[in-house]
Amino acid sequence: MAQLLVRKVSDELVKALKQRAAKHNRSAEQEHREILKAALHGPRRRHLAEVLMEIPSVGEDTDFTREQRDRRS
Repeated sequence: MAQLLVRKVSDELVKALKQRAAKHNRSAEQEHREILKAALHGPRRRHLAEVLMEIPSVGEDTDFTREQRDRRS
């Protein structure tokens, strides 16, 4: 397996990484791997058609017809 060295990481970032690792009961190194994996192989992007198909039917097109009103009266 390859190794990765990250230089010039602020003390605050290292502290936050260690706190997050402790919260997940992992080493800082394992937490770093999990963060990289999630960032690079996160959830797949869905096609717009998939998202649109999940929108529930909430009525007929006529239910959303806008009536024109003459405001000059």
